[in-house]
Amino acid sequence: MKVISFTLMAYPYLPDDFEKQYHSVYIDIPSELYDPALGHKAYNDYLDELELAASLGFDGVGMNEHHSNAYGLMPSPNLMAASLARRTKDCALVVLGDSIVLHNPSTRIAEEFAMMDVMSGGRMIAGFPLGTAMDTNYAYGQTPITMRDKYREAHDLIIKAWTEPEPFSWNGKYNQLRYVNIWPRPLQKPHPPIWIPGGSSPETWEWVIEHDYLYAHTSVSGHTRAKYFLDHYYSMVEAAGKEPNPYRLATTQPVFVANSESEAEEMYSEAVDYFFDKCRHIYPGFANVPGYQTMRGIKETLDARSRGVGGYGEGMANWKERVAAGAVVAGTPDQVAERLRDYCKTMRIGHLLALLQFGNLDRERTMFNVKLFAEKVLPQLKDLWEDEWEDHWWINPLSANKRAAIATR
Repeated sequence: MKVISFTLMAYPYLPDDFEKQYHSVYIDIPSELYDPALGHKAYNDYLDELELAASLGFDGVGMNEHHSNAYGLMPSPNLMAASLARRTKDCALVVLGDSIVLHNPSTRIAEEFAMMDVMSGGRMIAGFPLGTAMDTNYAYGQTPITMRDKYREAHDLIIKAWTEPEPFSWNGKYNQLRYVNIWPRPLQKPHPPIWIPGGSSPETWEWVIEHDYLYAHTSVSGHTRAKYFLDHYYSMVEAAGKEPNPYRLATTQPVFVANSESEAEEMYSEAVDYFFDKCRHIYPGFANVPGYQTMRGIKETLDARSRGVGGYGEGMANWKERVAAGAVVAGTPDQVAERLRDYCKTMRIGHLLALLQFGNLDRERTMFNVKLFAEKVLPQLKDLWEDEWEDHWWINPLSANKRAAIATR
């Protein structure tokens, strides 16, 4: 079992009445609500929290990309990963990821990931999300109907740029390049592990399974609602004749550890409310756009909604409802470990993206949560799957001996 300390890096200083006074946390959020001095503090707190997790034995630290919003302050997760490459030693740097349709040409992503892989000594995991409608269609003006086609060409160009030893020309539909010859090349061969974040698109599942990539189910609706989608995903894995290896799947999960269930609610409920009330206050017209989803994707979403699953926490109005739905896993270390083990075993999850900072949870309580999780929960999760399956989707870094030998040259 691999456990990654994952963060969304929300802006934690929105006004108390934000969701009542403002249209959306995405796209048209007023710029005067952002204080760069407070933003400076937030970035450094978030990096300190990830560095602490890395020092306490988490398998990786993770980050992602969003634009024009207060939900996640990482328009460039690569900048965060580059900072952490120098400040961490052994853990994976899980970038979930770079929206590759937003870069023209996508060789820019091939170069930056290769550069960070070399800087970190082979610790990069490369995430290639399609990107939300807010990030891609509204913030970056991408044409919805062409996005999947453009995404697949961008992916093919990146893979060839990483693996083709000689300079080559690329004459694609969206990219025409006389010379492709990136320097540096990735340290991991043939390239860093590729993880594909997504919500519930059957086309994405098929494509991930075809390429034998890892699928990262990124949702905060909770494992009760996620089970419907993950069962469907594994049915497609089986139909494709692939092994149901739990390491081919990752999921996000907010987790809060305390000395008792009541203390967990007292310490963390306000931050959870902040996230669901403010950070998920998205104008519905921005959340989707005609052409962004295929007909199959729309049907999958409607089928899920008809069964009362899916979404991003709609209908959960308070702490107890969120805990009951699995949107939040909280309690004592033993309770949290038991619930996470059951959750991961039931849905065959090999990589847990633990959200230990959430909403506007302050530095002190986040550090407490990270430390207690590392000391009391992490040891109870490590043995899950280790004697049953091999993780083909993990980093292959330089060994300590190799690093020492290089250092003397």
